[in-house]
Amino acid sequence: MNIQGKAFKYGDHVDTDVIIPARYLNTTDPDELAQHCMEDIDKEFIKQVKDGDIMVAGINFGCGSSREHAPIAIKAAGIRCVIAKSFARIFFRNAINTGLTIMECEDAAREIKQGDEVKVDVATGTITNITSGKVYKAQPFPDFLQKIISAGGLLNTLDL
Repeated sequence: MNIQGKAFKYGDHVDTDVIIPARYLNTTDPDELAQHCMEDIDKEFIKQVKDGDIMVAGINFGCGSSREHAPIAIKAAGIRCVIAKSFARIFFRNAINTGLTIMECEDAAREIKQGDEVKVDVATGTITNITSGKVYKAQPFPDFLQKIISAGGLLNTLDL
């Protein structure tokens, strides 16, 4: 699976209260959550994001409360992949469980700039900054995790 879009760049320690502020946790509707995604640090985000775009951040992305609302809001806003230097462990698990593609790649997270056009080959872990021409290598997920993500989340893989 390939993902290609514009980069939205954020810093270190972006917590779940910034991704989706607690005042909006009275809903589980993905479309409603998306309307408030990142609004406390980037009021223009939801107006500018397009389906297929990519979020880039520093260390410890998704720290804070262990709410699944955060990756759901990001995904519903149109972001198809989050590239970061590192992820908070609970966000890491919630992203996989909700079908949001994430990749850890320190060099890509540091060097990709706001607005760069970025392409991600999920199967190989290859990240290409089309704007700069630079190519990075992240560790791809094993097949079973890629299947969960491509199915749209863990629940979609269960025979209920």
